[in-house]
Amino acid sequence: MLVGLGISAFALALAAKEAVVMTVNGVDVPKSEFEYLYHKNSQQQMTPQPIEDYVELFKLYKLKVADARAEGLDTLESFRKEMEQYRHDLAAPYLADSTYLYKLLDESHRRAQEEVEARHIMLFKTRDAAQNAILRSRADSLKAVLNNGGNFEQLAAQYSGDRGSNTKGGLMGYITALQYPYAFETAAYSLSDGEISDVVESPVGYHILKGGKRRPASGEVLASHILIMTQGSVDKEPSAKHLIDSIYNVVKADPSQFADIARRYSDDKGSGREGGKLPWFGRGRMVAEFDSVAFAIPDGSISEPFKTQFGYHIIYRHDHKGAPSVQDLKPRFLSIIGSGQDPRAKMIRDNQTRTLEKKYKGALNSKAVGGLKADVAKNGLDSLFYSRWKNDSREMAIIGKKSYPISAFISYLGNRQNPDAEMASEMLDDMIDSYYNSILVETEEDNLLASKPEYSNLYREYVDGSLLYEVSVKKVWDKAAKDEEGLQRYFEQNKDKYRWSEPRVKGYLVQTSTDSVAEIVKKRAAEIGRDSLVNTIRKEFPREVSIMKVLEPKGSNVMIDNIVFGGPETKPSSPRYTTYFMLDPRVITAAEELQDVRGLVTSDYQGVLQEEWENELRSKYPVKVYDKVLKKVKPLEKK
Repeated sequence: MLVGLGISAFALALAAKEAVVMTVNGVDVPKSEFEYLYHKNSQQQMTPQPIEDYVELFKLYKLKVADARAEGLDTLESFRKEMEQYRHDLAAPYLADSTYLYKLLDESHRRAQEEVEARHIMLFKTRDAAQNAILRSRADSLKAVLNNGGNFEQLAAQYSGDRGSNTKGGLMGYITALQYPYAFETAAYSLSDGEISDVVESPVGYHILKGGKRRPASGEVLASHILIMTQGSVDKEPSAKHLIDSIYNVVKADPSQFADIARRYSDDKGSGREGGKLPWFGRGRMVAEFDSVAFAIPDGSISEPFKTQFGYHIIYRHDHKGAPSVQDLKPRFLSIIGSGQDPRAKMIRDNQTRTLEKKYKGALNSKAVGGLKADVAKNGLDSLFYSRWKNDSREMAIIGKKSYPISAFISYLGNRQNPDAEMASEMLDDMIDSYYNSILVETEEDNLLASKPEYSNLYREYVDGSLLYEVSVKKVWDKAAKDEEGLQRYFEQNKDKYRWSEPRVKGYLVQTSTDSVAEIVKKRAAEIGRDSLVNTIRKEFPREVSIMKVLEPKGSNVMIDNIVFGGPETKPSSPRYTTYFMLDPRVITAAEELQDVRGLVTSDYQGVLQEEWENELRSKYPVKVYDKVLKKVKPLEKK
């Protein structure tokens, strides 16, 4: 319905504003559409086509589209969904607020030029909303203790769930942009040295951060490593240390062996398969000890063995690069926000909502929204919620003069359920924001159809082109391929068309594993009807025989040439077989049956159906061309 409504709005807008170059079956074709397609067609021609000739082709094109609509192809669910998706994709560049997007990108770029030392106390979230509420309360209590002079490092050691930092008083080391959740990153970059943050919620937990030192960004390094794991076992440490020292002595003397030894000995199997090579990484991506060594040694050097919580490592540093430019950072930034999980995706959506709300005078009905929220806060999202609200026709939102009922929003919810009132309330809030944004975007897309000729021309070309394809499949291509009686009749009536300048060999080419099998096949073939010969032989001799029906000219197959045309002896095409022969070989100069030239006959028959269809269309649907408007079509400017 959305697609249909969009096309209708578009047609009405054009009818009111644009000159019409022709009318096909009662549908006006605006001058802009004709001009756009004429210019596009001319650009694809070596010699631009005279407009008079193009008019005839265009009329036929529009007649076929009219026939597709008459057949109801534009109402099919699959077609409507495809067109709706295309419309959204085509509108995306017009809807993007590049100024706001670059503002966020610039923020990430500025942060990426600097590294900040981060400490935190972290309480990991669970899947239980009630337990998470307890954890949040505990984080608030820890913050209160810190406000009253509590020691951050001691509290981190005692309460933080981050095992990588709690033994170091919460110290994570230096971090940079786009490594951690946005709320965490923002807090880390906003704190001064020694300052304590409020409780920060991320997708994985609750954090209290302590600000640290700052320094210019170290950039990224490219390195390989070899890991001998101890997995925290004291018993394994002596043997692991002995092995890593032995490996170090070998690779230090001959660095060219590093990759091979990594493949054979490294316990990091993922990088080991690549010779120990890791992706480019910046500060804070690895555990602190690994990070410190990788950034301390020069390019082309191998570190001495060192220990982390995982075991013993040796690093071979290959290369390094400085802090990223905006263009370097952009692909990663777009990938992160494009996932939909990053809070900046919601920020971009909310900014778009504010912009379109102002443009189209939109508003949510606070009374309706309040009623929905109160219901979910009390009862959660369950089947009873949907039965209470699904037929409610009261206004949920208004955009301009168009009203959207509560029932439309309930349908948009898609029967999402959550019995936990707190989590359901969060879900409802997000879905209300998402729905409101979607109807504002839909309004903007409708406006694009009426206000942006380049957008509307591309959209309509895609819709009409898709309809043309579907109706051609139905009326010509599939019809010809499936009409066995019609194909046979056409072949019989036009046999003389299917003669060859060079004779062809027709029959069955057989290859067998032994001479004795060949004799058995020849005897068996005499008992089998030719319609089932190939399938029967293949079934009865699955590994001993290869058989296929052939229709080949001289020179296309050396075995056939040897048998029929006296060509040189050759060997079977596969070493599995030792001999070959033909059943029913004969030389013919013209097709004997439809199957001999099925592809050609189908193509020719399609041409007949195409011509019959086009003649029918010319008499079936009225076309009126407005010559005065046609004369105003601009010729293609030569470059």
